[in-house]
Amino acid sequence: MRIVKMNDRKVTFVNAARDMLGERTVITRQEMLAVKEACGLNPTWIKKLKTGNRGEYYLPTADGKIEDGVIATSVTQIAEAVATSVQMAPSAIGVMEEQDSYIPEKFDGYVPWGNFNMVKQVVKSRMFYPLFVTGLSGNGKTLMVKEVCSRLNREYVRANVTIETDEDDLIGGFRLMNGETVWHDGPVVTAMKRGAILLLDEVDLASNKIMCLQPVLEGSSIYLKKIGKWVHPTPGFNVIATANTKGQGSDDGRFIGTNIMNESFLERFPVTVEQTYPTNKIEEKILVNELAKQDKVDNAFVENLVKWADVIRKTFFEGGVDEIISTRRLVHIVNAFGIFEDKMKSISMCISRFDAETRDSFLDLYTKVDSGVSVDEIMADQHATDEDNVDDDDDEENDYS
Repeated sequence: MRIVKMNDRKVTFVNAARDMLGERTVITRQEMLAVKEACGLNPTWIKKLKTGNRGEYYLPTADGKIEDGVIATSVTQIAEAVATSVQMAPSAIGVMEEQDSYIPEKFDGYVPWGNFNMVKQVVKSRMFYPLFVTGLSGNGKTLMVKEVCSRLNREYVRANVTIETDEDDLIGGFRLMNGETVWHDGPVVTAMKRGAILLLDEVDLASNKIMCLQPVLEGSSIYLKKIGKWVHPTPGFNVIATANTKGQGSDDGRFIGTNIMNESFLERFPVTVEQTYPTNKIEEKILVNELAKQDKVDNAFVENLVKWADVIRKTFFEGGVDEIISTRRLVHIVNAFGIFEDKMKSISMCISRFDAETRDSFLDLYTKVDSGVSVDEIMADQHATDEDNVDDDDDEENDYS
């Protein structure tokens, strides 16, 4: 072990290097220059601490200790391996930076409905007015925001949120590219700089690490502490979050992984938009358009699918079943029909994700709808069956009393 005489400037540089690079013992020339740019200090003194490997220098601790020895070689090997991997792998970050525009393509056959016009008004105003869009899975929340941006010719940056999402994922951080440590903006900073719409998708899956967005949700500038720069939001920048819950978790267990979100985070969204499933007429139009993409027309099949889904949803909301057929699931079915040209096979394949009992009962329900039984008749039969089951339960209780 060696000891280097330290002063305030050296300690500041070492601390900045460890903030950027972690607990490193050896740094490369490129990394040294990146730290120099970030903290504004010229580390000429480090150039005297060569490891013996070209372009590598020992990085002492804040109290001047140098752990020399075998570490230098291992760092060299790791750096070379990472650099090789980066060169071989396609870089999503690189692709993002090469884009001239983030305006999404229009969705062929999209049918505006529900909160579409309201969201469109907010985006069109170019005001900073965050929206929280909530609703059951598969009812078009994300697609609605994307299509609004497409029709208004507005740029759109999507950040998919998970429990692992942290400040580095959202704001940005240093990445090792071709042997050099380079700063890359995250989706939040990209959207702020471009005046784009930032979509925080599935935001209720996030941990408390998402609290780093507090100033962003206030429309304020943010300070990138790792590179010592401020980012100011460009006019037109706005935040829209989508979620399956309202940030209070999922009591029924349908959306495992959703969390109870911090109240101060939720309070920064002025408006919460509740997205329901479309009306039967709208849903029929959506499915007709999907079939048309495959040069197919079967209005009777579309109508029956929508009736079938309507009965299941009503039963779900009454507590009669634990699963639901979403608009997305109906689109999957008509797309499968376009491939296999077999109605029952298409339905069966697309609902096989449910347990066998639920799948079979849903298939049996569709055969009733397909045979011409009305929604009212099916619902009446189900209510009668439920009442019979209640009476049977009462009899069993009396038997054991």
